[in-house]
Amino acid sequence: MVLTANSNEELICLEGVRKVFYTEEVETHALASVHLRVNRGEYVAIGGPSGSGKTTLLSILGLLDSPSEGTFRLGGQSVATLSPAERARVRNRQIGFIFQSFNLIGDLTVFENVELPLTYRGMPGAERKMRVERALEQVGMAHRRMHLPSQLSGGQQQRVAVARAVAGDPLLVLADEPTGNLDSKNGDAVMELLAELHRQGSTICMVTHNPDYARYATRTVTLFDGRIIEERRDQAPFARSEARAVDAYPHAAT
Repeated sequence: MVLTANSNEELICLEGVRKVFYTEEVETHALASVHLRVNRGEYVAIGGPSGSGKTTLLSILGLLDSPSEGTFRLGGQSVATLSPAERARVRNRQIGFIFQSFNLIGDLTVFENVELPLTYRGMPGAERKMRVERALEQVGMAHRRMHLPSQLSGGQQQRVAVARAVAGDPLLVLADEPTGNLDSKNGDAVMELLAELHRQGSTICMVTHNPDYARYATRTVTLFDGRIIEERRDQAPFARSEARAVDAYPHAAT
């Protein structure tokens, strides 16, 4: 399965998606009849209270989980028939992940953390080096390329995580609470990085509980009890001047 990069086309299509988790004693309905379409080049913020299904939805979009019912088409192709190896290949080559907890490997340098997913592709060393250096320059972390994650602040670690997500030029970037472990200043900086990626053409789906950060997106989807209860489109993205105002008044971002 190979996704093409044509603009103004539907990249994500969910129809009637349900997700149920079973244990011996309880049946938990995480998603209930979700219908969602995302075009290439969109920046979608996914909001809602804790337990509303945000992370479950992102896991399905990232092929980390599968729906219990319903259909999911990625780039116009159904993902239901993909083998585990094919799903892993799409995740590695087409999707970039940014997690709240950074998920950097502690005994690898910054350079090696960003390079690792490219190594799994079998990419030649010269091309890997070029892509890693470009990504680290993009997030302002090239001067820390030989440091270990333990030698970095939380904001710096998240910048490295962003570089790792975009080094492979993915068509889709999925961010799960990317500012959740950061103070407001570093959170603003990461949001500006994501905004720049969007301006460069990336499709972004971001889970966030922060309404100010959701304003960076061009569309907001709100979940409640596993259902989409609201969609707001054609929002004006959060301007840099507004981001500076949040930095001046940190309570506005909490």
